[in-house]
Amino acid sequence: MKIEANGHRIEVEDTGDSGTPVLLVMGLGGQLIHWPAALVQSLVDAGYRVIRFDNRDSGLSTHFAQFGTPVIPWIALRTWLGAQPRAPYALADMAADAWGVLDALGVQRAHIVGLSMGAMIAQRVALAAPQRVISLSSVMGSSGARGLSRPHGHVLRLFMARPGAKDEAALMAYYTRFLRAIGSRRFAPADESLQAVFRATAARHPPVTAATVRQLAAILTDTGRAEQLAHIRTPTLVLHGADDPLVPLDGAQDTARRIPGARLAVVPDMAHDLAPAPHPEILRRALAHLLPFLQSVDAQAA
Repeated sequence: MKIEANGHRIEVEDTGDSGTPVLLVMGLGGQLIHWPAALVQSLVDAGYRVIRFDNRDSGLSTHFAQFGTPVIPWIALRTWLGAQPRAPYALADMAADAWGVLDALGVQRAHIVGLSMGAMIAQRVALAAPQRVISLSSVMGSSGARGLSRPHGHVLRLFMARPGAKDEAALMAYYTRFLRAIGSRRFAPADESLQAVFRATAARHPPVTAATVRQLAAILTDTGRAEQLAHIRTPTLVLHGADDPLVPLDGAQDTARRIPGARLAVVPDMAHDLAPAPHPEILRRALAHLLPFLQSVDAQAA
């Protein structure tokens, strides 16, 4: 369903109005359908109301095509030099979209679970609207601090290369290679599974390279977040894969170090592939940390 949030049209899926709300915030270029169905069902079975949405510039939510395609090397260079380059919008704007979804649904407080870029958005929600956040789960995210490890070279080269053609076969081949590159090697899904994810994505709303680049610009220009994380007082879980080649582990370790009382959970053999098309064992290991954390926060609040 479409709702109005923070002045924009946002596509939302809501499992209903029973149970404590859990707001799931997706990562770079992802859509709400990329949350594993088994994860959503596990949360519902545990008694939670699960709310998913397409970020701005993703899926069926408002796109910002009028801003064109930011020049990422230029933005990255200026950021590295200590300048503050402009992006079409900021992660703080995307955080305002997130609690705007809660406003539109009449939800006062929710557990916030963010994945990758969504983890960084979730951190921004906890900083800007702490009264809305029961708990924060930062999954596969980073503090954004200077000096942290960069994505592994082969992943970065593949990401920046982009598809060589725009026909469906070339796009599918590119996204399959990329998902394979960032995924867990021990529990790798079959190519057919990754291709099915691409087909479902393309049928709903084809991936838009410029939109993903605009989201990436918002990440790169969010330079002050690391120093602000010490102000978070929300119960926090930092969940990360030990083998993540896209957002290396030290980004999670730094996040947990900066947020007072944060719990760090490192999942062996997991890379950057909780979604889409995770191996069932990877999802089981992640849920073994996430569900007990949410339930323990609820128990302490009762």
